[in-house]
Amino acid sequence: MQKKINIQNKKARFEFEILDQYTAGMVLTGTEIKSIRESKASIAESFCEFNEQGELFAVNMYIEEYLFGTHYNHKPRSTRKLLLNKKELRKLNKQVKNVGLTIVPLKLFITDKGYAKMSIALARGKKLYDKRDTLKDRDNKRDLDRVKKNLSNK
Repeated sequence: MQKKINIQNKKARFEFEILDQYTAGMVLTGTEIKSIRESKASIAESFCEFNEQGELFAVNMYIEEYLFGTHYNHKPRSTRKLLLNKKELRKLNKQVKNVGLTIVPLKLFITDKGYAKMSIALARGKKLYDKRDTLKDRDNKRDLDRVKKNLSNK
């Protein structure tokens, strides 16, 4: 049984307000998928953008070079094509161009069939005061959970 691969972008939910989520397939080479299966990838600084033909690409995604790869090894920070339906691509492209939203990767995972998928989100950047509210809510929830735990133990 293989272990679950679940690489997350924790910073994205703090920096952005998530409006809509999609699951996209990825076009990868052999050594890239082998590195992802070993959890040697990061999507922390990555973002998604469209090219002139309307295709969606993940930019600045880091996949470590495969240890046992030969001269056919991949580049760690190359752009990787994301696969979505044409209808979804047109909708996302329109939203990004007209409304000024952005597309950020949230999670990189391997399906049961062995395919690498990326969960992406249409997002709007948060203002500084929204980030402060998020931190305050997180601290209040943590304190409340601590009090509940102490009361249940007594």
